[in-house]
Amino acid sequence: MSSSLSDTKNNLLSGLTVALALVPEAIAFAFVAHLHPLVGLYAAFIVCLITAVWGGRPGMISAAAGSLAVVMVDLVVRHGAEYLFATVIVMGVLQILFALFRLGKFIRMVPHPVMLGFVNGLAIVIFLAQFGHFKVRDAAGAAVWMTPHQMAVMAGLIAVTVALVYLIPRVTKAVPSALAAIVLVSLLVAVAGIPAKTVGEMASIRGGFPPFHLPAVPWNLATLWIVLPYAVILSLVGLIESLLTLNLIDEITGTRGRPNRESLALGAANVVAGFFGSMGGCALIGQSMINVTSGATRRLSGITAGLLLLGFVLFASSWIERIPVAALVGVMFVVSAKTFAWASLRIWRKVPHHDYLVMVLVTVVTIFTDLAVAVILGVILSALVFAWEHAKEIRATSRVEADGTKVYELTGTLFFASASRFQELFSPKEDPQEIVIEFRRARVADHSAIEALDSLTAKYEALGKRLHLRHLSPDCRELLTRKGVIETDPAGDPHYRVADDQLA
Repeated sequence: MSSSLSDTKNNLLSGLTVALALVPEAIAFAFVAHLHPLVGLYAAFIVCLITAVWGGRPGMISAAAGSLAVVMVDLVVRHGAEYLFATVIVMGVLQILFALFRLGKFIRMVPHPVMLGFVNGLAIVIFLAQFGHFKVRDAAGAAVWMTPHQMAVMAGLIAVTVALVYLIPRVTKAVPSALAAIVLVSLLVAVAGIPAKTVGEMASIRGGFPPFHLPAVPWNLATLWIVLPYAVILSLVGLIESLLTLNLIDEITGTRGRPNRESLALGAANVVAGFFGSMGGCALIGQSMINVTSGATRRLSGITAGLLLLGFVLFASSWIERIPVAALVGVMFVVSAKTFAWASLRIWRKVPHHDYLVMVLVTVVTIFTDLAVAVILGVILSALVFAWEHAKEIRATSRVEADGTKVYELTGTLFFASASRFQELFSPKEDPQEIVIEFRRARVADHSAIEALDSLTAKYEALGKRLHLRHLSPDCRELLTRKGVIETDPAGDPHYRVADDQLA
């Protein structure tokens, strides 16, 4: 019973910590997208609550995200916020379709170097994003850098927060160290009268319950063609960030989430968010790490965070606005440090160089472009490297049997990347009349392999010679049969011929 109460307490307190950390992030992301701060806060509340209740990964936190905001800003500048709300609805529909077609399983195919690059890239992005809080607004409303004195105060409070996050667990683990650090630094600023930048100086978070809002756009094909390209990009970015974060939490907790269910919940959350005039969202690796490292792996923590966000807007805005931004930045600096895979800096001598290159590439592209581009590029590069390495493995040894038949013992996989090298293994002009390719330790994988066999057979036939393939695996034989390349001779051994138009 005590264990259950302790677990509930951890989830409730972690949810409070996450909610506090989400406030400045949601406001900042709204500013990035040229939107009102409440648009970001409403998105954080809606997306966090719905994915926490129905998502496929308890403990993961989803809300308004910077990776989406940088894509949204172009749409908002060109067409206005109403088109963004329509885009968020379409984005959600696309994510629901992704889940219904059960495509979430493909995220398991992301190579480990790409995962490391994703984690390191987002850790650096989280770290760099905090420096935006070192700016204040001047009399004209423009964002300018703090004065040296203000920066010194900010840096000092950040240092105190970071120290507290690491030191408090040595004294007590009854309260999440991040939450305790935020409270203590807030009290220090209030009691000592330190002139620190607060959440309220970023923007007021006072508001009401998000009203239902049908986007004020023409509901026609012209509008669809405007919003669809943005919706596709946003849905991909949201799904990739969410599902990779799900994978990361799976590894940390030793459990297994449900990617299709998470995609479905995320899509539903974004549809609802669009109809309530907010910017939608996806999983946040920083807040998810805060939650999981605090021991909160149940749905209760995400539900608590979502409800508290709404509570802040409705009832507690005056209190939340007094929290020094430095305390929240300090927590996010710790999250960034804990998210970064420091071990990846020491493994470059222990892993293939091309894997390390993929990891570095994904990290760099994540920082300078966006997550979707980085992950897709990393997966493509990994696949090409894999194909190249396996293409080099195909080889053949030859022998001449007593009856004069030349036998090629083939080893490896014949597929698109090895087809060219396969052709170079044979010497049709020098070979005898009867040639056998032994496939006991090889296999035919794709259409390029069939074409390679077809071409090689044609070369031998043009010289009046016969080519036989022997000991194909059942799946290879089925593939060739479907393409009209194989027939069975009376002796029971397969006999192969060129696929002509009638057979194809």
